[in-house]
Formats: sequence, structure tokens, C-alpha cells
Amino acid sequence: MIPATAKAAPKAYPYQITTTVGMVTDIVRQVAGEKATVTGIMGAGVDPHLYKPTRDDVAAMMRADVIFYAGLMLEGKMADTLIKIARTKPVQAVTESIEEQYLLEPEEMRGHYDPHVWMDPMAWAKAVEAVSRTLAEYDPANAELYRRNAADYAKRCEALAAYGRQVLATVPESSRVLISSHDAFNYFGRAFGLEVMGVQGLSTESEAGLQRINELVDYIVEREVRAVFVESSVSPRNIEALAQGVQSRGKALRVGGELYSDAMGAEGSYEGTYLGMLDHNITTVARALGGQAPERGWQGKLSISR
Repeated sequence: MIPATAKAAPKAYPYQITTTVGMVTDIVRQVAGEKATVTGIMGAGVDPHLYKPTRDDVAAMMRADVIFYAGLMLEGKMADTLIKIARTKPVQAVTESIEEQYLLEPEEMRGHYDPHVWMDPMAWAKAVEAVSRTLAEYDPANAELYRRNAADYAKRCEALAAYGRQVLATVPESSRVLISSHDAFNYFGRAFGLEVMGVQGLSTESEAGLQRINELVDYIVEREVRAVFVESSVSPRNIEALAQGVQSRGKALRVGGELYSDAMGAEGSYEGTYLGMLDHNITTVARALGGQAPERGWQGKLSISR
């Protein structure tokens, strides 16, 4: 945690929490329950790698009693703002207390961890614990409630992980390749036994070069990859370039669906929750790559049949 210099404690309920990305917003809501009103800054389709806080965002953070963000450089353009605000109130990166054993350090990002930890529900359950600890410190009177809510939610993450392992294990061995717009699915691949490749790097700030696209075209043709995936918060132009390159080699390439990477689905939808977002991704990937998964997902709640 970035410690606040002033002693903090709720003056009234519900107190105010501001969060950055949707995946953080959702788990904070689950843990805080009715004790706090949680307001997220970035909604569906917003790319946190490129996002710059507006005056309204800064005002919302200044009004908040507690702030949560993902960390690991995901919200890079907000770092200075978060550091300044942390001088007067609790500001917590939910990934800060995740043990290194759960984190990936890609070769091209030596010295920096991959921030997309939410793609592994078992690892993201550790972030839920960080939320619980922070709220218990801020509001000791309700510490047991926060711990209980976090434990219940962690069990749901475990159940989703079990579903993912089950349905993605049905994908034929030769088809266990996930290619998407940017390198956001490494934790997903580790959790569920898939080889993962992105056209862009870990951050969407990096541009995909012609060489990278040509390398992937060669790989797709050689491996006879069944499908590639676009992302809800990233332009589809690189995937379209891949498809054109594969077609120029006399092969067809199917877009297997749209995945949620750095943002969840629409507010108020099942896919607009963390569990729904991952359920959608798991189910979409399994079905597109030749595996077997229920059409409407883990709990029968997916709003769009895949």
C-alpha cells in the first residue's frame, strides 16, 4: 500500500471508493458490499495502457475515501496522480501483495511483471485478499465482513478456474494456440494450458511491426491455426492484417470471437463482471478452437450465445 500521511477511517456509511479498471472495480464491490459506494473510472472498451485521467477523474479521486488500482504499470499515465493523492488518503495497488510465484516476467519486459494477472482467476483471488486487508485496515469495525466476503469470492474464482481447466482441456492438442491483438493472455495460457501469442506487446502503446505480423502469418499457416481473436478494448486492425496475410498465402483464417482483455463488458451485463468476463473468454476460446463448452458458459449466464 502507498501509505497516507493522515489517519483515515470512515466518518459515515457508505463511504466512497474510487477504482481504475473494471476488473478492480468489480472485486472491490464484492468485498466492500453495502459499506461503500464504489465508482470506477474506466468502463467497457477503455484501454488502460493509453488512458490519461481527466479533471473529472482527478476530482473523483480527491473526493474518495479510499482508492484502488491494478498496479504493475497497467495505469502508467495515472501514476503521478495516484502518488500525489496517496499523501492524504489510502491508495492501494491490488497486485502489490501478490506473491512473485504468481507473477510472470516476460523476456521483453525484463525487470517488470506482466500486469494482466486477472486472466488467471486463481492469481486474481490473491488481489481480492489485498482488497480485504486494505478495507479491514481502513474500517476495522467491519474487518470480519470484508474477510468473509473475500473468502466467498475466492471460492467462486476457484470454481471458475475449475470450469476453465475442464472445458479448455477438450481443445485438441494441436489447436491449443491463442493469438490475439496484444500480449494480454499469458496468465490465461499458463492457467489453462494454451500457447499464447499477441500481435502487439504487453502494452498497446507498442506498435506491431510488419516483421511481427509476417512471423505470425508464417506460424499460422505452418501450424494450421484454427482461429484468432480480437479484443474489446484494442483496435482490430492488426488482426485484420493477419487475416489478409494468411489469405495471401491461400489459406482462410477465422476470427474466433471478441475477447475481453483490459476491460470488461458493458455495465450491468454478466460480462460486465469479472467472473462473467472470464467465463466469456474461456467459453469463447474453447468453442472457437474446437473444444466443448456450454453455449452459454459456466453458469448459463452469458448474454450472447457463442
